[in-house]
Amino acid sequence: MSLNPHLTVVVSDASIKNQVTTSISYIHSYNKPVIKTIYHAVRVISTEAKLFAIRYSIIQATYLPHINQIIVIMDSIHAAKKIFNSLV
Repeated sequence: MSLNPHLTVVVSDASIKNQVTTSISYIHSYNKPVIKTIYHAVRVISTEAKLFAIRYSIIQATYLPHINQIIVIMDSIHAAKKIFNSLV
């Protein structure tokens, strides 16, 4: 997906069901396998859910070595699955 070894692409989305927010993120960095993360939080509103998803996606991406650019894409999990599946 990315030809830049210092760039990470994060595709993330969050949903709320029964007052539980689920955040799913796919993190892709140059020449590395895609990382899938799932986080849960309780009693948050929809705006907080989006911020929750962005925050934890960025935190996860910052653990990757030598990364100095992070691109966050929200609300596109279905498109991301198609992109990542076509790369395999």
